Amino acid sequence: MKNFKPKAWMLPQPVLIIGTYNADGTPNAMNAAWGGQWDMTEIMISMGKHATTENLNRCGDFTVAFATTDTMVASDYVGVVSAKEHPDKMEKTGWKFVKSEHVDAPVFECFPITMECRIKEKLYESESGYYIIADVLNIRCREEFLSSDGKPDVEKMQLITFDPIHNGYIALGKRVGNAFHDGLSMREQD
Repeated sequence: MKNFKPKAWMLPQPVLIIGTYNADGTPNAMNAAWGGQWDMTEIMISMGKHATTENLNRCGDFTVAFATTDTMVASDYVGVVSAKEHPDKMEKTGWKFVKSEHVDAPVFECFPITMECRIKEKLYESESGYYIIADVLNIRCREEFLSSDGKPDVEKMQLITFDPIHNGYIALGKRVGNAFHDGLSMREQD
């Protein structure tokens, strides 16, 4: 086995698209990978110093969409280009948006699933950013990404994950088992 120094290699890392409004009311988006579930109805995201961070300081509402193979190029673009230097960055993505029904933030229509969120708490706030804990107020899923039981079907979404080791994106695959069920077969062997 080979050893490595500590790095930001938590796997898999989601490719999160954070949607906010700029001060002039135009939509903005950024790509973030350092986030996850905090509690049953709360998420956590590590925010650096970005135009999005300034937007969150002004209004704690935002949306979180999950990047897909179809949105990968534009999702990467909103992560490498700042709205501070490129105010037209959203026009270049071609993403259409609607106003969220539950928070003061844009919902980009090209993503299969979007969480509508509001900041509950900021942790370790400094010049370089902060961590946010946010309440998920609503989850929107496009109809074509629902399964026969009416719930979102993750396999249909073609979500991607960030590969921090080789700086790439990897498409998530197919279902391989049943959580809270398949492991019970080992209990029967006791």
